[in-house]
Amino acid sequence: MVGTRGVPARYGGFETAVEEVGRRLADRGHEVVVYCRTVPGGAEPPPAEHQGMRLVHLPAARLRALETLSHTALSVRHLVTHRTDAAIVFNAANSPLLPALRAARIPVATHVDGLEWKRAKWGPTGRRYYRVAEALAVRWSDVLIADAQGIADYYRDAFAAPTTLLTYGAPLIEPGADRLAELGLQPRGYHLVVARFEPENHVDVIVEGYAASAATRPLVVVGSAPYADAYTRRVHALADCRVRFLGGVWDQELLDQLYANCCTYLHGHSVGGTNPSLLRAIGAGAAVTAFDVDFNREVLADAGRFFRTPADVARELAAVEADPDGVARAGERARERAAGYDWGEVAVGYEELARHLAARRYPRRRPSGRRRPASADATTPPVPGVPGAAVVLAPAVVPAPAVVPAPAVVPAPAVVPAPAPTPAVEDLPVGRR
Repeated sequence: MVGTRGVPARYGGFETAVEEVGRRLADRGHEVVVYCRTVPGGAEPPPAEHQGMRLVHLPAARLRALETLSHTALSVRHLVTHRTDAAIVFNAANSPLLPALRAARIPVATHVDGLEWKRAKWGPTGRRYYRVAEALAVRWSDVLIADAQGIADYYRDAFAAPTTLLTYGAPLIEPGADRLAELGLQPRGYHLVVARFEPENHVDVIVEGYAASAATRPLVVVGSAPYADAYTRRVHALADCRVRFLGGVWDQELLDQLYANCCTYLHGHSVGGTNPSLLRAIGAGAAVTAFDVDFNREVLADAGRFFRTPADVARELAAVEADPDGVARAGERARERAAGYDWGEVAVGYEELARHLAARRYPRRRPSGRRRPASADATTPPVPGVPGAAVVLAPAVVPAPAVVPAPAVVPAPAVVPAPAPTPAVEDLPVGRR
């Protein structure tokens, strides 16, 4: 698995997927290799193994625009000299490096992530790069992976490109509340935001709406951003004395308790597809008020409330604080939604995809990568009823002996699947519609 920061997962959705899927594939007897970024100034040598996955640590340029691509370039160079049966590359931004894998005849699936070119942190050049990278991923990947129906629809409409739909999982957790006292908090006594401070995550909208509200419970904000000083200053300037900024919380037990015991979880992410923070929140039974985009409606359906403006946030907070019984019911509905997002099923989907890649059972003709003008900047309308379990999985195959895959490009576990029954091309998990 190539293109991520690697494991143990401490950062984002890709790393969580690599860890959750990779360890399950290792448990099923596959050799999984994950490419990880070297931590600058680390006092101890990096681990060579994690939960059954073999780790390859390589450096990256410490510049936002080059960090991902520089690390992936080194990973690909290593990978092509250490053969693997299949490679999974995370992030369409790495697509300029796919020809090297194809030249080495390594079958590759690219997890395209969300609509990166919509992120405000990128300037015009960065946005153009991401749009070109999407087209290159379509042209040079053997299979595309989407983690949300809205992303799959976007690639279908923009490029006439089929995708394999593999969501993230939502762990069902009941972590207790004993550690809230460390932060001076009580169960149901606070509202919660967990997000990187980036404009498309709308932390500023949430904080502004909260400050304009008459909410009696404090707003606890978890998160920061290494490259967004101006935006961070704006968020802090909008806050009043009821807002508590905790910075990054890397203690997973404490973070889970914050999710599970909040009055409501305010989720502002808007462009990244299925979001792991949202899934973890509903798995903890949090009542959710989310930014109104199709990705969030796909996850929550009728189990959530939605906002777009600061005024919406203020109105929703008033409604939530006035109806504690409704908050409890919303949390129960959220856990019911979370049950449809199962990491075990997701791992089966990745295993079957790897088998098909290793057997070279995928369409040899790829879409051209030319963007359809009519859909250049649009995604499809919301799809509110789609459960996370609606994953396009290949037919189940009895686990075969472990196969040794070489490290893949983005920190995604390179899986060496064992021989499986030869499927027909029609059975491919490419999710054509």
